[in-house]
Amino acid sequence: MIAAVVFIATAAITLATVPDNLRSIVQARVELAVRRVAAEARAGNLPRVLEAPSRVHVLQVVAADGRLLSSSPGLVRGLRLADLKPSWPDAVRFTERTVSRSPDEHEAHYLVMALAAQTPQGPVTVYGASSLTDVDRALNWIYVLVFIGTPLVLVSVAGITWITVGSALRPVERIRAEMAEITGQDLSRRVPVPDTGDEITDLATTTNDTLDRLERSAETQRRFVADASHELRSPISALRTQLEVAHAYPDETDWRATGEQALAAADRLAGIIDELLMLARLDAGAAGERRVVDLARVAMDQVRRREGNRVPIIPDVCAAAPVYGSLMQLDRLLTNLLDNATRHAATRIDLEVAVAGDKVIVTVTDDGDGIPPQDRERVFERFTRLAPARAKDKGGSGLGLALSREIAMAHCGSLTLADHSPGARFVVTLPLYGEP
Repeated sequence: MIAAVVFIATAAITLATVPDNLRSIVQARVELAVRRVAAEARAGNLPRVLEAPSRVHVLQVVAADGRLLSSSPGLVRGLRLADLKPSWPDAVRFTERTVSRSPDEHEAHYLVMALAAQTPQGPVTVYGASSLTDVDRALNWIYVLVFIGTPLVLVSVAGITWITVGSALRPVERIRAEMAEITGQDLSRRVPVPDTGDEITDLATTTNDTLDRLERSAETQRRFVADASHELRSPISALRTQLEVAHAYPDETDWRATGEQALAAADRLAGIIDELLMLARLDAGAAGERRVVDLARVAMDQVRRREGNRVPIIPDVCAAAPVYGSLMQLDRLLTNLLDNATRHAATRIDLEVAVAGDKVIVTVTDDGDGIPPQDRERVFERFTRLAPARAKDKGGSGLGLALSREIAMAHCGSLTLADHSPGARFVVTLPLYGEP
């Protein structure tokens, strides 16, 4: 469409300007020769034989009574000049004449000019004529190019464009067709990647990368739902069994112990649900209410709340460790780490909060059995509980460490396991808050 508009506009401009421009060139050539002869006549220096410049075929000077006073050597048979009369001296008249030399020859087309001039011998008329054959031939070629060549060019451009665009978009169509076949139940299929090395190749590669991420995300979600169902089923089944036994044998039931066991199961359910909800909010990008939080104060509050626990906590906390974040989430991070350390520690837990450069570093260390190097990343996966922990039945849902890492990452920090023996050492690194 754009090419058609450009070609049509160019053709219209060409037809509107080129013919006049070509005729103007011939007209300027004839006029220059005629005025030169008229100037000689006024000065009384008119020769009998006039010298015609190149491409000016006829020059004549005719007196008022019709006598031919001067002429160029070559005359054109049949070219009438005398009937072209200027209306006053120094006036110029132009016309075009067609001359038929013989029946066997083509007609000759001439541009004729007449100029009246006053000479010492009286008024005269200076005539000049130049052939328009070259102009007509050039215009014929232009008309052929415009009226025949332009449609052919447009058809050719349209055809080439159709073929080129179709060839270029064929890989896109294959990608579209493959994408239309991919469903949420089967994300294993991939779109074909053309070997053209252009943007379509990049599109197909990016599409496959996106499908890879979607497949991993869907698999993680399915595994998460399955694990969540399993972890929720255990305390619910235990609670249901206890209540069914108590209901079946009410006289033989220790209702106080049953109530305590039911409360423990309910507490575990509530803890799992709270962690699942917080993980869901973090996955959705919910930042929570954020403000400046002093991690040193949060750590000391944790120590005071845990006084009298099975394993003592030995604090080594700096004066102040301000970070910008959610107080609830950061408190939950420390709670999960200390709960995990309490379950595995043998005699003590070391809690350190320090400022190093522009970072706040929190370290929780226990003297338990430790974590093998090959499992140091697995423990941060959701619902992951290592075999030793399950064997000892120390509780936990396998969500605490995963949630803690998500909280650290949501605060532009990190949670890692450092080398330590005996036991395990968890290191939290967060950006230090500073006034801008």
